[in-house]
Amino acid sequence: MALGFVRPARPSDAAEIARIQLSTWRTAYRRMFPAHVLASLDEAYLERGWTEAITAPPSQRHRVLVAVEQAESANTTVGFCAAGPADEQALAPEEPPLGEDVAAITDLLIEPRWGRRGHGSRLLAAAVDHWRDDGFKSAVAWAYDADVAMKKFLTSTGWEPDGAARALDVDDMLVPQVRLHTALSVEDLGEGQLPVA
Repeated sequence: MALGFVRPARPSDAAEIARIQLSTWRTAYRRMFPAHVLASLDEAYLERGWTEAITAPPSQRHRVLVAVEQAESANTTVGFCAAGPADEQALAPEEPPLGEDVAAITDLLIEPRWGRRGHGSRLLAAAVDHWRDDGFKSAVAWAYDADVAMKKFLTSTGWEPDGAARALDVDDMLVPQVRLHTALSVEDLGEGQLPVA
């Protein structure tokens, strides 16, 4: 496990977050999405979106966190997590709202070359700490059905599929997703479920 830490994103991080997002999608999702869709993603557009998410979040319970690897020569931003209250983007088709005590991960990405070094676990642990401070009781996250690594990571930390599924229409190609969930306190855990770090 590498030395690293997690901190809130700053406006100056937006460009690096966009670069990490683009690099990760083009590497990890190249078999899930059409090549021309990944090639057409605009890094400047992504950067503008991340700048807004950092500087003008919809609420105080919306956060963008970055994972930083420490080294003697320099610290390097290697991943990020964006999360907040579960909104309509967290829902399965025709599902009613999840409730104000449910958090949702919208993005959790570690650039592939920095994977398996503990950064994802640190990001998730920091997000859980914030969720508990904000009064959330549970959390959900969508994972692409073909993203075995993300599903394995979440289930290894106590998340479980909740039965919800949907498919994103990407240039007339349906990309299936499954939703995972976890309780944030020991009292709310189901039988056999582990508390999230």
